[in-house]
Amino acid sequence: MAESFGNFFTVVQVTGDDTKTQIWIAVAKPSQAVTLVLAAAPEGSTAEVLRVALTPNQQRMFEELNLEPGDVHGLDRAYIG
Repeated sequence: MAESFGNFFTVVQVTGDDTKTQIWIAVAKPSQAVTLVLAAAPEGSTAEVLRVALTPNQQRMFEELNLEPGDVHGLDRAYIG
């Protein structure tokens, strides 16, 4: 039986070959989020889960993206303040 992704947001920092970083979110457990994000990120990227507490405003903004369990989304700086 497949493991459930969960229904909460995990924040992931992605670093590309050029050493620039991006912030992504995954609707998944932290143990699954890195794999999901790396599958969508540019080849050669590395990723790590960021242990951050989301503000209520960030939580609402992420919810408005209407992501499903297992989805990932790259964020621009407006989402992370």
